[in-house]
Amino acid sequence: MIPRFLRNTSAIAAAAAVLLVTTSGATAAATCDPAGPKPLDQAHAHNDYEHDRPLFDALDHGFGSVEADVWLVDGELLVAHDAGDVDPERTLQSLYLDPLSQIVADNGGAVYPDWDGSLQLLIDIKSDGEDTYRAIDKVLTKYADIMTRFADGDVESNAVTAVISGNRPRDVMEDQKVRYAGYDGRLSDLGTDTPADFMPLVSDNWGKNFSWNGDGEMPADQRDKLRDIVTQAHESGYQVRFWATPDEAGANREAVWRELVEAEVDYLNTDDLAGLRDFLVDDISSLPLYWPLCQTPTHSNCVTVDCFGPTRPAIAPNAARRS
Repeated sequence: MIPRFLRNTSAIAAAAAVLLVTTSGATAAATCDPAGPKPLDQAHAHNDYEHDRPLFDALDHGFGSVEADVWLVDGELLVAHDAGDVDPERTLQSLYLDPLSQIVADNGGAVYPDWDGSLQLLIDIKSDGEDTYRAIDKVLTKYADIMTRFADGDVESNAVTAVISGNRPRDVMEDQKVRYAGYDGRLSDLGTDTPADFMPLVSDNWGKNFSWNGDGEMPADQRDKLRDIVTQAHESGYQVRFWATPDEAGANREAVWRELVEAEVDYLNTDDLAGLRDFLVDDISSLPLYWPLCQTPTHSNCVTVDCFGPTRPAIAPNAARRS
């Protein structure tokens, strides 16, 4: 597979060659892997629980990260954006952890078939940070067989990696010898020597750091700032995400997304699952970053350009019954 951060003309040429073969009427070099959508590591489903089928809609679009806002109410971890919208039947376990446990079991230890990645479960704490985190920690321990484990400076990667955002009780998390969740930092945490095994992710508000919203060219000083942020984060072992990027369909959103991809930002934030999926698939410059391209007629775990689109098989045919 072409490395995720490879950005050169040979990668673009390879993608263009596949496109030429599949659109010229000639026989493609290889066929699709029919197992399901290929995972888009950079795709983050913001407020995932607001979709018709929480988790499953994101997985059907190949997303590599989903976000759940959580409130602690009467000892239960309820998923909702606002306190007034909580529903006792919509728990962190019922919407995410239980389905993921079943999916991982069905797929032989991975969220997507034959995927060596880890699905990020970003848990945004909305209620009191310490009490809510302690409840989350207790619950995640019950799903230890699928969760990435953070222990004594080591990270044991697993099918699902939880990261705590929102009201984060940093002191409580740092005092733990064993955790099943990482800490979501902020840009202000860059340069503080916080270890990546504690803080695997750094997230921040796009509008509070950049004035450019996709209209016209990105100012050179802001482009340099973005790339400096990503470089500094990656040198420390952190991944990067921005929330509140433009998300209304159109040229401005695509311009911002393209700058984020070019800068090697790790997660693109959206409420529009199909919109981001189509952007990542259709943008010829980013195509090789997400799917292994077909190399030989017998290479089964690859795709050609004509495999993409809304007719691709869903990850789980019985997903509707499990959601």
